[in-house]
Amino acid sequence: MKDEFEKKALQFLIDTNTFFNTKWLKFDKYFDSDKEPRDIYEITLQRGERKFVFAFGQSITNSGYKFINTNTEKEIKYMWQKEIINECKNDRKRFWILAKEKLGSLGGLRIVEPKSPNAYDVLACLQKHEVGTFEDFCEDFGYDEDSRNAEKTYKAICNEYDNIKMLWNDEEIEQLQEIN
Repeated sequence: MKDEFEKKALQFLIDTNTFFNTKWLKFDKYFDSDKEPRDIYEITLQRGERKFVFAFGQSITNSGYKFINTNTEKEIKYMWQKEIINECKNDRKRFWILAKEKLGSLGGLRIVEPKSPNAYDVLACLQKHEVGTFEDFCEDFGYDEDSRNAEKTYKAICNEYDNIKMLWNDEEIEQLQEIN
């Protein structure tokens, strides 16, 4: 099913002549409420001279290199994991070298590699509707109107939607809405 959505996302990019690029930035906490780090990417969406560049926090499931015990199939976390993930800059070969140096051997462990966000992952998360006033936003999404975090989130969402309108026209945005 997800392949079908990915095909729709790719077709949307082709139909609108939109360039899509991901660039890994770091492995860290992305949202203020994150308890675990995730891969953070720089996403570029470009049509001719119009360009929208923004940070994207990948799902925690698809982020970072994970060590899995081959006997129990449970993840093992090491204190130095975040450090070497950032040091290798998402370079697979470099990660394996650094992991072997830290562990001495990878016997009994399987490494699950991170997955870069694809077009569907990104396009499905974009703000594709007008959010209205701050008061409307708070009411619709359960935020407290006195919260600075809510105001920060509201401004970020409005900025994202403004960039979406800059890239695509109303008809194209309607097509984008149908991707998820």
